[in-house]
Amino acid sequence: MTELETIVADVERARMSKKTIALATVVGTEGSTYRLPGARMLIINSEWIAGSISGGCLEDDVVLRAGEAIRNDAAIVITYDTTSDDDIVFGVGLGCRGVIRILIEPIRLAGQGLDFVGFIKTCQKNRTTGAAATVVHVQGQLDAKPGCRMVLRADAVEADFDDNELKAKIKTVLEQRRTRTASLIAVPLEQGSADVFVELIEPPTPLVVFGAGHDVMPVVRLAKDLGWHVTIVDHRPAYAVSARFPLADQVVLAAPEDVRSQLRLANDTLALVMTHNYLRDLKLLEILLPSPVRYLGQLGPRKRTDQLLAELRQRGIYPEPNQLNRLYAPVGLDIGSESPAEVALSILAEMQAAITNHRGGFIRERNSPIHSGNTQPLTTGST
Repeated sequence: MTELETIVADVERARMSKKTIALATVVGTEGSTYRLPGARMLIINSEWIAGSISGGCLEDDVVLRAGEAIRNDAAIVITYDTTSDDDIVFGVGLGCRGVIRILIEPIRLAGQGLDFVGFIKTCQKNRTTGAAATVVHVQGQLDAKPGCRMVLRADAVEADFDDNELKAKIKTVLEQRRTRTASLIAVPLEQGSADVFVELIEPPTPLVVFGAGHDVMPVVRLAKDLGWHVTIVDHRPAYAVSARFPLADQVVLAAPEDVRSQLRLANDTLALVMTHNYLRDLKLLEILLPSPVRYLGQLGPRKRTDQLLAELRQRGIYPEPNQLNRLYAPVGLDIGSESPAEVALSILAEMQAAITNHRGGFIRERNSPIHSGNTQPLTTGST
């Protein structure tokens, strides 16, 4: 499960038991910080239960602050500044030279106002993307306060504040949201301004693995550790069974020619071909190359893939450059993999790099910050 899925599940259980719940969210950072905006931490009955907002240095203090938010039934915003040398000795001891801004909000029972956790669950369950905007700080005469929120999905928009101008501007921002990067933005208004944290709520990354051999098992385990939605596809009834892959979300019995009708292959899908059969790989490449999948991995040596592509061309099928750019063959990063588990690690690491548009090299060789873009100054609403 992803961090967010775990938090949603824990909130549901806590609500059934009528326990006190608070959610802490990183809404802004400056300089070097351990977690990026969007990281969350769940506090239930004054205990840190799930997620994290730092490397463990801030969590204890956030638990104490969460008690304040629950007692007052109101969201609060806390800013931790660790840019001073004195912080290592007298402060929270991060030593990261950064500023982190955290929204801490009480989570009420379902049905009491806008249910943000319920909104997240709906996006996950329906495998749809939603957008959310949370007010972090206001200046001027606005009918909104920290913790107020607007959520948007394809069929509905909902807000728990009444300021029509702010609603209209936030709705425009959410409708234009296209990237997965969460960020804090300033919204100018006639009677003041608002700092608003904007984020996408995305469903789990879908991975479709073609082939149900023994070497697919560690791929499934690692993918589920990442919180991805995993589908296994194989034409053999003895292999395409759920008992063989208990961690998989779906196991599909299908021949390559049935793939189009039985599977969802969208522009967020990662596809991995591990059939170990030349003719089935040939048919799958014919289907998957022109599909909209964002990543297509082909197991096997380069010479074999070149032969497959050459045979496709002999059949009059000429993949376009953009289709070949999405083909990763041989699949995986060069980390010296030998065993099935090592190969799986190599493949999943390459997929993650492809998703985030990274090269997958040694971090120590980077000349730029680890979290690119994590340098926005925080100039308003600090506590």
